[in-house]
Amino acid sequence: MYMQTSQPKNKIWEVIFASSAGTLIEWYDFYIFGSLSLIIAEKFFPASNPTLAYVSTLATFAVGFVVRPFGAIVFGRLGDLVGRKYTFLLTLLLMGGATFAIGLVPSYQQIGVFAPIIVLLLRLVQGLALGGEYGGAATYVAEHSPEHKRGYYTSFIQTTATLGLFLSLGVILITRLLMPADSFSAWGWRIPFLLSVFLVIMSYYIRIRLHESPLFTQLKAEGKVAKNPLKESFGNKENLKMVLLALFGATMGQGVVWYTGQFYALSFLQKTMNIEFVQSNVIIAIALLLGTPFFIVFGKLSDKIGRKKLMLTGMLIAAICYYPIYKVMDNTVNITEKTEIESKRTVETSTVKQADGTEAAKVIETRLYDDGTKIKETSISKAVAPSEIKKEVSLGLSNVILLIGLIFVQVLFVTLVYGPIAAFLVELFPTHIRYTSMSLPYHLGNGVIGGLLPTIATLLVFQTGNHFAGLIYPISIALVCFIIGLIFIKEKPVEKPENVEQVVKETV
Repeated sequence: MYMQTSQPKNKIWEVIFASSAGTLIEWYDFYIFGSLSLIIAEKFFPASNPTLAYVSTLATFAVGFVVRPFGAIVFGRLGDLVGRKYTFLLTLLLMGGATFAIGLVPSYQQIGVFAPIIVLLLRLVQGLALGGEYGGAATYVAEHSPEHKRGYYTSFIQTTATLGLFLSLGVILITRLLMPADSFSAWGWRIPFLLSVFLVIMSYYIRIRLHESPLFTQLKAEGKVAKNPLKESFGNKENLKMVLLALFGATMGQGVVWYTGQFYALSFLQKTMNIEFVQSNVIIAIALLLGTPFFIVFGKLSDKIGRKKLMLTGMLIAAICYYPIYKVMDNTVNITEKTEIESKRTVETSTVKQADGTEAAKVIETRLYDDGTKIKETSISKAVAPSEIKKEVSLGLSNVILLIGLIFVQVLFVTLVYGPIAAFLVELFPTHIRYTSMSLPYHLGNGVIGGLLPTIATLLVFQTGNHFAGLIYPISIALVCFIIGLIFIKEKPVEKPENVEQVVKETV
């Protein structure tokens, strides 16, 4: 079932701004955790096994994605019963409160096992809130949009996930650059979490001034609001078929492409390639900034040529290109193809005091190569334990530019699949159960299947010792989704205004 609506042009931009601002803040809140995963692993998990701590952090991060479908059910039902506006006001406050609280949780050294338990519970709240946010924002914007511009207008909501990640990286980088590395590691990492409370208050003020969606208001006035959105969404055979098609033919492929091109790329730079913290975040941030406008480009294009073509093209190209892209990325830190400048090698030794009061020998060896690459290896030798070695790689300008380009290409894949998908999902379902029906497949595909990608991919790499084993997961999911979508998704005919009078009515 499709919908027709018309709004004054200034009104639709007010709706887009308010909806996008709130959704951006929610994504920012959600992704700070992933962006700081290496530091969080050190603070909230036992230090005895760094690898296990990192995997545990990724698993805690993934929990937020796993519960998103439950948030979609709870808040989707609420949105179809009570309204879009008040539901995504509630999700905004829950997300902001949980994020602020993570910034206050004491470390593992201070409260032991309670630290990861509290963080896990707060991630559950974040996941539930985000599960209700996206469907509400996308539905709200779509129900204010003229049909032939729905892909264009909803694409602004699609930018918010990437911009939220970009904002989280930006705030983290600024905080890190304003203080010594030791201070950031000790307490400065909490600042991005604590700042979220001010962003949430600002966004809440913007959203509270909005009116309810005109289509939902009309349904309510006519007494046609769903009495049981869950039953009507998933108990109806035809609607359930659309829910499953949305999941297996669109959102799960979109999910793995999104998380590979942005989050796994960051994880690969930092954990597999050992790229220095600031440099790795700068590389991702620049690539995201360059790629973000293409969400709108492809959203608008989907109004002209259809949603299916763009989404499936993005999945197929991504699946084909991931392996060669990541192989080239990994090769930038391959020292067998570099020449060391022997005269630039330095070794520094010192004695450091450990948390348990004992002393350990600390050795920092720095090597410089002809292409500008600098490798710093820090080893701490303890009397009663094996030496801990931390490797940090800083690349020269040419390799940094190459990595930005390679990740930018991955972001383009993301924009192809993600730019049109809000309009695609909205158009699948009738107004009275739209919030519930579209939220569940989106959060199963994007949240669970896509959100588990960093954890599953990292485990595959650790288990096999192969840098590229993690790519098996997104490539296989994207190909399966491409095939299902190609066979079963029926492209909605491109809608065009019937006459000039309609255009004037919808845009003036």
